[in-house]
Amino acid sequence: MNGRPLPCSPEEIGSLFLFEKLSDAQLERLCREGRVERFDPGPVYAEGEPATCFYVLLQGTVVLSRRVGGDDVEVVRSSQPGAYAGAMQAYLGDRMPQVYNNSMRVTEPTRFFVLSAGTFSDVVHEWFPMAVHLLEGLFFGSRNAQATVGQRERLLALGSLSAGLTHELNNPAAAAVRATATLRERVAKMRRKLALIAEGPFSRDQLASLVDIQQRTAERVAKAPVLTPLEASDREDALADWLEDHGVGQGWQLAPTFVQAGLDVDWLEQVAAVVGEEILPGAVGWLTYTVETELLMDEIADSTTRVSRLVDAAKQYSQLDRAPYQVADVHELLDSTLLMLSGKTGPRIRVVKEYDRTLPRIPAYPAELNQVWTNLIDNAVGAMEEADGDGTLTVRTALDGDRLLVEFRDTGPGVPPEIRDRIFEPFFTTKPVGRGTGLGLDISRRIVVNKHHGSLEVESVPGDTRFRVLLPLTAAGPDDTAHTALAPAAPGGPPLASENRTTSRERT
Repeated sequence: MNGRPLPCSPEEIGSLFLFEKLSDAQLERLCREGRVERFDPGPVYAEGEPATCFYVLLQGTVVLSRRVGGDDVEVVRSSQPGAYAGAMQAYLGDRMPQVYNNSMRVTEPTRFFVLSAGTFSDVVHEWFPMAVHLLEGLFFGSRNAQATVGQRERLLALGSLSAGLTHELNNPAAAAVRATATLRERVAKMRRKLALIAEGPFSRDQLASLVDIQQRTAERVAKAPVLTPLEASDREDALADWLEDHGVGQGWQLAPTFVQAGLDVDWLEQVAAVVGEEILPGAVGWLTYTVETELLMDEIADSTTRVSRLVDAAKQYSQLDRAPYQVADVHELLDSTLLMLSGKTGPRIRVVKEYDRTLPRIPAYPAELNQVWTNLIDNAVGAMEEADGDGTLTVRTALDGDRLLVEFRDTGPGVPPEIRDRIFEPFFTTKPVGRGTGLGLDISRRIVVNKHHGSLEVESVPGDTRFRVLLPLTAAGPDDTAHTALAPAAPGGPPLASENRTTSRERT
């Protein structure tokens, strides 16, 4: 939108805080090479357009907004003369893409002093060469430092995840090794027992019946019910008493195994009816080995299944062999992240899932969303551990208008109001030195907002802190500016200079 040109007054320009230290000659040059324009209510420029002009407010009201998903979100509104926006980074030249980072509109007839981007760059380099060097160093140094620390943050997270995954893999792997060794011992004893039975007084019919009972026992083990501790104790007492009454030695040692396998007194009565009292102890011993081998094989199967699930979760988490941008199920991503972080949550943190499984799959960068989940879960767990170590982490998904909501709620002490507006700022952290870089939620916000065109919000009171990730259900396609997700915020200035500055919050 082009404004209507008006006369430029060096006195009016010089009254603005931005130009109040300039000489008369410099003010004359600004009026000669710049211009004053009047804009009627409506747009001045749009986000993403080439940044051709630097605007300084003289009179009126201006509003800056950012595009988030399909909505324009207001970030700044000001009527302060001297507030500036537009091509603020023109002094960086072609080393940075010169585009407007927000949209600007006016709500009433408004006058601006306008400089072309080229003129703005020339006067800044000519009049403030030292300041240009300092600003360039600050901008590129901050970006490089943030990229380096961000990489370090990801490496630390990867190390923590690797340690947790190793711990989680070690438990079922060690269980499988122990069960295999015990199984080998039981099979060897079963072979010896089989030789004794073959030499004993068993008839052909008794052996056939015993083999039939063995088969039915194995099937019963696979369907063993889950008992309460009290029910299990009662059954063990009943079985031990029965075995003692029927002359089977060490019944108190056999009873827990039988109960675990779902066997009861009725089963023992069936065995006794088939083999007779004189050979009952040997038959019970033979069936004991059958029960133990079935239980051990179940333990091995469970352990190896857990290992397989962990490997699948690691593959899902890292998105190996998958396209960076794809249609994904957020529940699969959440489950893989929670499983990867199960070692960190530990037994004292209760994890509750409140999933709406009817939600559709969404276009996303799954690996980077997993990084967001990791940062939010890690912060929630850290907050609860710093309080008393106990707590509940609730992960909820729902439909919120035309967006998908993923909410992380914890019962920690909350985010104090005085720092709530700073927690997404790069390098801001409340953790002790060496425990946090202050980039976790800054990175998360950039991934959600810049790459997925969503939003990341926080609500917090003591005992109830909620981080809400809102993602669009549809998208035009992969973000062409995805590489800027970890770019630093540019230096800010007075009111409207915040167009290049992220205002976000983080509990770190």
